[in-house]
Amino acid sequence: MTDKKYVRVRNILICVLVLNWAVALAKILYGHITNSLSMFADGLHSLSDGSSNIIGLIGIFIASRPKDVDHPYGHRKYETLISMAIAMILFFIAFNIIKRSIVRFIHPEFTRVDPLSFIVMFVTLFINVAVMKYEYTKGKELKSDFLIADSYHTGSDIFASISVIASLISIKMGFPIADVIAGFIISLLICYVGVDILKHSSRVLCDYAVIDVKEVEEAISDMPGVIGCHRVRTRGRLDDIYVDLHITVDKDMPIKKAHELSTSVEKRIRNKFSGVTDVIVHIEPS
Repeated sequence: MTDKKYVRVRNILICVLVLNWAVALAKILYGHITNSLSMFADGLHSLSDGSSNIIGLIGIFIASRPKDVDHPYGHRKYETLISMAIAMILFFIAFNIIKRSIVRFIHPEFTRVDPLSFIVMFVTLFINVAVMKYEYTKGKELKSDFLIADSYHTGSDIFASISVIASLISIKMGFPIADVIAGFIISLLICYVGVDILKHSSRVLCDYAVIDVKEVEEAISDMPGVIGCHRVRTRGRLDDIYVDLHITVDKDMPIKKAHELSTSVEKRIRNKFSGVTDVIVHIEPS
């Protein structure tokens, strides 16, 4: 991660952190005052957003370090590793919400619903939508695994807030059990987001193919001197892709010309696919 990118991602996270904690504070305090389990649970979820922002700031700081002897490929995967930490936080929060929901189901408590309850939820919902859209857009623009993962985390807040609003309406209509049901729904949504983050992050850490093999083959098939292309492999993050491939050339091609051809192949792939960090071309005689 370049210094410029690190500064941009850091500034985005600080901005999102402030908003997340403001939203969390509003939900937790008013959820506690009104004894609303669903609102309190949603507040904890928002609080986890802020916690993940702090973890993210630490992660991208490490990921921004330059390559060294012990890390010849750089430190960028630390950002992906931190994304998995967010998933673990989500699972922990989901577990605690489920536990509170079970206790509330066994021992029902009165939940107060007033106009301010709806105002708090609608205002925080609007903030969550704005934060998610902003963070996801910037994550795609900067090709940041963490920002994209964190936007999904914030996105789960939106669905959670909608379920809380629905539960408040149900409680107002005389169905207090809706508060417990909403708590369960929120926990399931949180688990779903956690699984999605784990799936994406594990692909990067387990060297899942990033670029389709056929696309790479088609990109260099028309290059003069290239007879064939095979054993194409790609791995890495969207902003840090490593490509290696074998190309077949005329058996009588001079070494110097073969080297120039491999350099041209590397440039073609870098120009064709964004985010490519390194290309290794193995020359084989026909």
